[in-house]
Amino acid sequence: MNAMQAGRRAGDDARTAQRPRRAASGAPPTKHQPPGGPTEHQPSGGGNWAAEPALTDPRADKPADFRRRALGRYGEDLATRRLIEAGMRILDRNWRCRDGEIDIVAADGDALVVCEVKTRRAGWYEHPMAAVRPEKTARLRLLAERWLEQHGGPPPGGVRIDVIGVLLPARGAPVVQHARGVA
Repeated sequence: MNAMQAGRRAGDDARTAQRPRRAASGAPPTKHQPPGGPTEHQPSGGGNWAAEPALTDPRADKPADFRRRALGRYGEDLATRRLIEAGMRILDRNWRCRDGEIDIVAADGDALVVCEVKTRRAGWYEHPMAAVRPEKTARLRLLAERWLEQHGGPPPGGVRIDVIGVLLPARGAPVVQHARGVA
């Protein structure tokens, strides 16, 4: 380690030592020691908070699952707006049964439209619409049957399954693509 690296490390250690730590329970650190001895909030080493691991991730309070659900919800909101602009009427959102979930159920004239929405951030992985494979379309057909059983049978215009892909680039407006009648 050269002198510059050693200086940086010393500065990092000093900053880390000054920062108070939170306990695993999320409670703020305490400066006093209770009569029964140290607790989980205070280390036994005389209050050396630098010995505990640092909280480095600013998003640590938001688990990845929460962020993924929020991303999906945002994509569904954009898809709903697109369908309304196309003249469709939204009948149901996030309808669930024991066999799964339908993201959006809409009416296009006298046809029932079951929509699957896939949202992705721009990156190296597949396009959102490529994530809807034959197994998923078969499940969407089954879910459409279940929805119709609960809501009065097939409409005169039939049932159509659409896929809406939402791609969120690093900059700029989201790209919303609507594929009609994929199954």
